[in-house]
Amino acid sequence: MTRLGSVIADAGGVRAPRERAAQLRSELLDALADGAHELAQSRSGYPPADPVPVAIAAHERSLVAALPVEPALRADPDAVVERAWILTAAVVGTLVDGAEAMAAAAAEDLALVAGTWGSWLALSFPFEAGDPFDHVEYAVELFPYQLEHVDRLRAVAYGVPGDVLADVEDLRAPIGELHPLRIAEAVARFGGHPADADSVRSHDEDVIAVLDPTTDVARPHDDADRGRRVARRILQRLMGMGKWGGYHTEISHLARGFAGHDRALALAIGERLLDAGLLLEKPSVGQRHVFLNPRRAADIHALVERGEAPRGLDLP
Repeated sequence: MTRLGSVIADAGGVRAPRERAAQLRSELLDALADGAHELAQSRSGYPPADPVPVAIAAHERSLVAALPVEPALRADPDAVVERAWILTAAVVGTLVDGAEAMAAAAAEDLALVAGTWGSWLALSFPFEAGDPFDHVEYAVELFPYQLEHVDRLRAVAYGVPGDVLADVEDLRAPIGELHPLRIAEAVARFGGHPADADSVRSHDEDVIAVLDPTTDVARPHDDADRGRRVARRILQRLMGMGKWGGYHTEISHLARGFAGHDRALALAIGERLLDAGLLLEKPSVGQRHVFLNPRRAADIHALVERGEAPRGLDLP
């Protein structure tokens, strides 16, 4: 057992008395600092280091988590390294499952908010009924399942009393309709695991139906220019799936949804979008993965919503 785990257990776990809260806060802050260091390594949470810690508590009818990730993630998906994002996605899935939330029917149904605890990211998700302690213990029990298909990351969730995380500050919704945190919540509420790329892909259509802000504005399918039509459809789909850096997809998947000769054209246009900087590439194990360039968001929206191709984009 880790030092943090021993201290929490000795204090009484999630039902520890209020007078132990200060001690638990201090131990948790130290453990989160160590966890942040681990997330920057090529393998995180492996001996001799402890698993990366996450703390979960119930406060004001919400499940609250503190994790060793920069709070700037709420505004900027590129503010954290990939493994920190994977841990965050797993925590989102854990909170949603621990709260036993139903699938979201619309973007307005999403309820996850993010803030700070100390100098670390805090996430909060409401639960409607039930014993708060039961929700915390259930979430802690579910956490390992969120990471079972994730490599090179060992992490553990600890249930702590609500008093430990009661001073979470500045809880607000993630900035941006297609912020990866919102995507993660939507995936989890459809029963998926947001830290698992395959699970995310299997819920693409459901997530697009809930979150895609371009559905009623853009009409890429009606564009008379074949190359521009394909480019707009590719970008629209990636926007709907939230592929802005925290999430990425294999370049071969750009051809999904296209038929016949348009599949080859879609792959060729994917390369043109990379050349123009609208997409960025992330090397993966034996694969090429791509994602939307957040710094070109204005150009991407202009192309998808109005068919305005930016300078430097040469379409066939």
